[in-house]
Amino acid sequence: MKIIADMHCHTIASTHAYSTIEEMVNEASKKGLYAIGITDHGKAMPGAPGKWYFENMGLVVPDVLNKVRVIKGIEANIIDYEGNLDTNGEILNRVEWVIASMHEVTLKPSFDIEACTNAWLNVAKNPYVNVIGHSGAAEFEFDYEKVIPEFGHGGKLVEINNKSFKARSEGIKNCKKIANLCKKHSVHIILNSDSHFSSQVGVVDEAINLLKEIEFPEELIININKERFSKYLTEAGIKI
Repeated sequence: MKIIADMHCHTIASTHAYSTIEEMVNEASKKGLYAIGITDHGKAMPGAPGKWYFENMGLVVPDVLNKVRVIKGIEANIIDYEGNLDTNGEILNRVEWVIASMHEVTLKPSFDIEACTNAWLNVAKNPYVNVIGHSGAAEFEFDYEKVIPEFGHGGKLVEINNKSFKARSEGIKNCKKIANLCKKHSVHIILNSDSHFSSQVGVVDEAINLLKEIEFPEELIININKERFSKYLTEAGIKI
């Protein structure tokens, strides 16, 4: 199993990452990827780029660079338990790809399953959001059985995030629960590196191992098949 697109990648614009867009794209090209998503953080994250960064990307960054489709996106931060994002419609209308995520630094953990469930149910209805980012974190546990089907109904891709195996290892058991429920309810998932340095682009080995362990059906993984991934992009109104 191998991904053909890595759709969660950060550049030096996020200031806690260490490679440029061009360095990330060149690494994607070297690894034979069809596409890469440049998804720097929304404004609530310390050190995040300003709105002009996102508004200007589509005008400045080529759609194709070194034979890789460069998809301009954002990792928007969920900032409250109503599921609101730190990113307004002006930016969301300009980018091509939106990941919605919870982070301790941008949302104080409540350790309240009901509150987190409410937030994610509202995110599931947000028409701008493509991807549910690294949602297995222990401090943001929610009612997986209730919410996962709603992600599917809302057309969201549930991310299995390779970085979680190091940065959020206490939540891996939750990631497994989430993956099993995606399997049960036929919800599509996406494997991403969440890379913050160019050498990490396309590296999702630990995420793949988790899926193999639970015998996850490959037909539900959106970014291991170019035809399947391109179909998703087309249906989402994203140029292929």
